[in-house]
Amino acid sequence: MTTRHDTAAPPVKEGGAAPGRPPGDDASAAALQKRARLSRRWQRDIRWSPYAFVSPFFLLFVAFGLFPLLYTGWASLHQVELTAPTDMNWVGLRNYTRIFDDEFFWNAAKNTLTIGVISTVPQLLMAMGIAHILNYKLRASTFFRVAMLAPYATSIAAASLVFVMLFGRDYGMINWTLDAVGIDPVDWQNDKWPSQIAVSSIIIWRWTGYNALIYLAAMQAIPHDLYESAALDGASRWQQFIHVTVPALRPTILFTCVVSTIGASQVFGEPLLFDANKGTSGGAEHQFQTLGLYLYEQGWVAQHLGRASAIAWTMFLMLIVIGVINYVISRRLRASS
Repeated sequence: MTTRHDTAAPPVKEGGAAPGRPPGDDASAAALQKRARLSRRWQRDIRWSPYAFVSPFFLLFVAFGLFPLLYTGWASLHQVELTAPTDMNWVGLRNYTRIFDDEFFWNAAKNTLTIGVISTVPQLLMAMGIAHILNYKLRASTFFRVAMLAPYATSIAAASLVFVMLFGRDYGMINWTLDAVGIDPVDWQNDKWPSQIAVSSIIIWRWTGYNALIYLAAMQAIPHDLYESAALDGASRWQQFIHVTVPALRPTILFTCVVSTIGASQVFGEPLLFDANKGTSGGAEHQFQTLGLYLYEQGWVAQHLGRASAIAWTMFLMLIVIGVINYVISRRLRASS
């Protein structure tokens, strides 16, 4: 006869392992829980850290970009003066309809167009020629590339002051040179076309080197095999430039044309500082007043903030049209290539 003895389980000490469970299991479970918490924290970090890094830009953009844009659009629908910016009277689209009957606005628009053409076309042609020269192996090429950026880094005020002295009617070096070859002096500040050419020369001087470096970077990305193949076919350097370099630079040329056009529509500092009276009228007869000067004149001289806001939004819509044209042309170029 077998006797059955019931044995009690040994007591578990405080902090010890549960009965029938190895002591290492608790440590493994704690490690797994810690690893799970770290994994969740790592996933949240991967997901939200990029937004945290870019959030300062968006905060600054909302505060200094989006809000002024929307507020300007709202102000353009009101009659509001600089002396009382919070006192707004709703006028709807009247500020916009007045633009179509404003001869000074259309004069500024025509001046902006002519100055833009006179400054952009020679500027980009010269920039491409300079980039083509710098693309070859030259001594001190780094020095010349840095020198190209010197005008861009120069203050507009300093550059305009120098050009005002150069284009002076009585003692300017340009008129002195013209007189030396038998040409009568030109009144560069009071005649319409000479004044626009003078203002355009400041823009050309400042931005030619900048665009030249853009073209140079694009030229260096062109495969040398294309030039070697063209040379084997008997093409001269000029033919290589026309049939190899220019087609490869079409996207870059389009980009610089659009950027230069946008910059030309916003010209402000050069005509402002070139004016002998240092005013916003762009000369005694508004002969080189641009849209930027006219906007400033309406908003800060005449103190018509509502009208100035309408002009600003009109310029903004013009830039949108330029962007759409750029998109259409770029699509056609990609389709044809």
